[in-house]
Amino acid sequence: MKPVSFIVPVYNEEDNVDKLHREIHTAAESLGVPYEIIMVDDGSTDGTYGKLKKLKPVKVIRMRSNFGQTSAMDAGIKAAKHPYLITLDADLQNDPADAAALIAHLEENDLDVVSGWRKNRKDSPSKKFVSRVANFLRSILVKDGIHDSGCTLKVYKKECFEHVHLYGEMHRFIPAILKMRGFLIGEIVVHHRSRNAGISKYTFKRTLKGFADMIMIWYWNKYAVRPFHFLGGIGLIIILFSMFSAGMSMKEFFRGQDMSETFWPMFTLLSFLIGIQFLILGFISDMLMKTYFGQTGQTAYTIKNVLENE
Repeated sequence: MKPVSFIVPVYNEEDNVDKLHREIHTAAESLGVPYEIIMVDDGSTDGTYGKLKKLKPVKVIRMRSNFGQTSAMDAGIKAAKHPYLITLDADLQNDPADAAALIAHLEENDLDVVSGWRKNRKDSPSKKFVSRVANFLRSILVKDGIHDSGCTLKVYKKECFEHVHLYGEMHRFIPAILKMRGFLIGEIVVHHRSRNAGISKYTFKRTLKGFADMIMIWYWNKYAVRPFHFLGGIGLIIILFSMFSAGMSMKEFFRGQDMSETFWPMFTLLSFLIGIQFLILGFISDMLMKTYFGQTGQTAYTIKNVLENE
């Protein structure tokens, strides 16, 4: 087993951080490998940071403001120094003791990511309902192949995050992002506990952001390297509608209809111009993506290893 970095985004969890740190420390010691505990204070406004400062051993990263769980997780991942990364929530609903099983499943099956599956969730009915709807949509749009992408408790190989930057609410879709890049994803059932202290950070606004990010990931997966196929396709369909409209206009004209009294000419012109705009947008997006990949040094593929037999 390789050394492990535990990464925990924290926001207003002053009643949980002491116990959480003890549980992580116990779980980490049982692994028998070097480890580090990284807690990212995401702009807490209560006494969380004061308690974090007193904990040992721990690396505390303090954000200047509340940038969100995804940004806090990204900061923790970038600060981690060990090859295995364990992420978990700070509300004590994830059990750090599950880390050993996650790592064992990762190594036994030669995977890059293993996600926890909260099969028996201890959440409110409303939260479970929203989660089921999100999981249903995710299974259609992003198809990451797991039951519970929203579970923060996961183990990753650090190499998964080379050239990967997280934003918005994308921490929920990390498996989908990594699967797009060719990494192997697995899943095991983990424990889930009721929240006994603190206040849930999940809101309707945050849920909407998550759905918006889901659509973005779907688009990136399908059309990141070929945006013209999507935007240009829409443009061509609209132009076909304009041609149909033009045909209707000609039909009405030859029937002696006063064209100022029908909407077909205006509809034809408007739809044709909108179709042309989509085509142009597709061309521009295609050029921008080629520039993006060229300047960042990224590729649309990843290589697992190279074998040379002579």
